[in-house]
Amino acid sequence: MAKKDVTEMPVEERLKTLYQLQSTLSQIDEKRTLRGELPQEVNDLEDEIEGLNTRVQRIQDDVNEFQQAVVQKKGEIANAEASVARYKSQLDDVKNNREYDTLSKEIEFQSLEIELCNKKIREAQARIAEKNEELERNKTVIAERMGDLEIKKGELDEIMAETRAEEEKLKEKAQELEAKIEPRLLNSFKRIRKNARNGLGIVYVQRDACGGCFNKIPPQRQLDIKMHKKIIVCEYCGRILIDPELAGVKIEKPAEEKKTTRKRAIRKTSTASSKKAADANDMD
Repeated sequence: MAKKDVTEMPVEERLKTLYQLQSTLSQIDEKRTLRGELPQEVNDLEDEIEGLNTRVQRIQDDVNEFQQAVVQKKGEIANAEASVARYKSQLDDVKNNREYDTLSKEIEFQSLEIELCNKKIREAQARIAEKNEELERNKTVIAERMGDLEIKKGELDEIMAETRAEEEKLKEKAQELEAKIEPRLLNSFKRIRKNARNGLGIVYVQRDACGGCFNKIPPQRQLDIKMHKKIIVCEYCGRILIDPELAGVKIEKPAEEKKTTRKRAIRKTSTASSKKAADANDMD
């Protein structure tokens, strides 16, 4: 048997299938709603932990640079001390005041270099201490966030375990229904559903109004919807409209109509009673 072309399906059948798809997707949405904000909270925690790890790595890189600077300055101090020792030994062999002054200046210069290097080392060590404290604070925060993440993931996994099987069945049903819908209509429906706040892409008429935005629908347009001759969308919210009867939804008559019927019946009874009284008077 040849597969039925979805583009040749009657409008009535397209609307029915589309409404069935909407009902199935709404059920999937309900399952996801049960998870609440947990998925977002898990994502936020993962992003925060990733940011903290990046910060920890950057702080560790800074510590390494300061430590390398300390090692470098200690090497410069060793070289300067060696130069001072050499210049001092040369003072014993000077032949004139000029050589003595030159050596004295070199010794003074190297001594100043040693003091400067020691100052740089102290500053670097102070910065290393600050960075290590910051590093420990961030590691503590990471540990706390990891604990929170494990708890949130546990809660999320528990909820998903309860709904996963049913959600998978609904997804399979949705895929089967999508295969029966014309691609162009399906894409329009998905676009409408994506932009709709409540995720409804097709709604039935309720009390002469759109079931999505609740704006009144003109009588002629309601008649067109009942005729099922073409796909009609709400001129206010853009949702696809379907007749409640076609959607398989039973709409109760408004209470006002019932009251009106009752009043008419009362009036009719009153009129009949008045007429009988008048006839009795005539007989007298």
